Amino acid sequence: MNLTPATADLVRAALRSELERFDPVDLTGVSCLAEGADALFAQAVLDAGGLLEAILPARDYQDTQAGPVHRPVLDALAARAASVTYVAETSSVQAYAAANDAMLASIDLLLAVWDGVPSAKPGGTADAVAAARDLGLPTRIIWPEGAQRAAPS
Repeated sequence: MNLTPATADLVRAALRSELERFDPVDLTGVSCLAEGADALFAQAVLDAGGLLEAILPARDYQDTQAGPVHRPVLDALAARAASVTYVAETSSVQAYAAANDAMLASIDLLLAVWDGVPSAKPGGTADAVAAARDLGLPTRIIWPEGAQRAAPS
């Protein structure tokens, strides 16, 4: 989250480059569709001709947690996903952690857009990277040269 517009462009290009390594027929991306890098990844998978699987924290996530700017993006990505799974009925820190756990359990490789900074709150990218490494899951960190975070909104 909180990527500057220029950084979002750099991340899009880096994700596109990473996904070019895969045959679209064999490419399935799994994302929680959160604002920022998650949504950029999901769109990059679709643009590459891959299949998107969405794992959302809760059934109320779109209505209660997605802000007005991200809501249409989230809705559009969810509509194009081959599957949408909800791990809880209501949004909570536990539901976000469960969604991350479900995502990590269903992938062969984690592409993490991460600046190397610890997560400000539980369930952030640093936590997902640490959990992936604990599981022995191959992880590629994506933080293009010149990338920056915007001030939190």
